Amino acid sequence: MTAPVSLLPRLRSVVLWSRGLFFFALWLVLTGAALKDMPVGLIAAAAATWASMPVWPQDGRLSPVGLLRFVLRFLPQAVAAGLDVARRAFARRIAMKPGIVTYRASLRPGLAQGALCAVMSLQPGKLSVSCADSGDMRVHCLDSDASVTTELAADEAAFLRILPGGRAGG
Repeated sequence: MTAPVSLLPRLRSVVLWSRGLFFFALWLVLTGAALKDMPVGLIAAAAATWASMPVWPQDGRLSPVGLLRFVLRFLPQAVAAGLDVARRAFARRIAMKPGIVTYRASLRPGLAQGALCAVMSLQPGKLSVSCADSGDMRVHCLDSDASVTTELAADEAAFLRILPGGRAGG
């Protein structure tokens, strides 16, 4: 569904202001609300807003419920994986079998697939090596004997709830 032509400039303005406010709020959360830092925060928010326009199109949909569910799944998983990496680092005998695992993602090539590859790299113990247009993702993992493809499939399913319509088939 597209907006009527007369509403497009107004929609663009709302998108720009919303993004700008989001980035400025993020700046405040990260650095604090010191009055002397506000000009730098405004410049950073404006630059982030400008940079976000080609990366995240105006008609790009986002499911807030899907995003919340993803974050609630991702954070505990990241903490558990980080503890596992720390445990392995301090163990006398490291029980792992590093290797490359190939996973076939169902996302269309482009922004969503690239974002999924980036998110996979945030998990300790996993690092995306490549993402092909065919959907094949090559992921380096610390323990290739573990159920890595099952974990990646669950991560992708959670990610797909954020971006409705991102599947290659639909």
